[in-house]
Amino acid sequence: MEKEISQAVIRRMPRYYRYLGELLDDGVERISSNELSTRMRVTASQIRQDLNNFGGFGQQGYGYNVKYLYDEIGKILGMNQQHNIIIVGAGNLGQALANYIKFEKWGFVIIGLFDVNSALKGISVRGIKVRMMDELEEFLKKNKVDIAALTLPKEKADEVANELVDFGIRAIWNFAHLDLELPEHVVVENVHLSDSLMQLSYNIEKTEKSKDKK
Repeated sequence: MEKEISQAVIRRMPRYYRYLGELLDDGVERISSNELSTRMRVTASQIRQDLNNFGGFGQQGYGYNVKYLYDEIGKILGMNQQHNIIIVGAGNLGQALANYIKFEKWGFVIIGLFDVNSALKGISVRGIKVRMMDELEEFLKKNKVDIAALTLPKEKADEVANELVDFGIRAIWNFAHLDLELPEHVVVENVHLSDSLMQLSYNIEKTEKSKDKK
């Protein structure tokens, strides 16, 4: 039986991957859990526990080989294969996502943009042509699509998400201000930008209050 990994551990894995990538860019060949903990702001024992869920990867007295650990975490996260993405909603947010070239460095390739606004039909965003929603089903039949990103008003998101599932999409990256309820076999990542701002607001308030107490 496969070991169940906690969501808290899974959320930290992309951070490890990102920091290790920065270390590689800086020419660092090995790092200890203590050094990694300083960068990550996670305790060294937490790092060891996290990585032990997947086999450990470290050597006593040596630490971690940065390139090896980076590659292994990449495999865990599925970064060693290409994921094709379509974006449904070619407004400001959809176009901003399409313009973010780093996605391709990580293996996420945007191959289609869709919208209902006929004024957007045929325009290109970084070489990706905006198509109309009535072209979506045919496009999905002809192309392998792993992930659909929804950058729609919440009023439309649920209907479009269910349509995508009917067309065979199994993973949805949802930016609509609505938590989608879809069949269990569909993987959904809900991204609420406002939640991040609220957390930021809370931390500003907390910092201001601690200053006032001093």
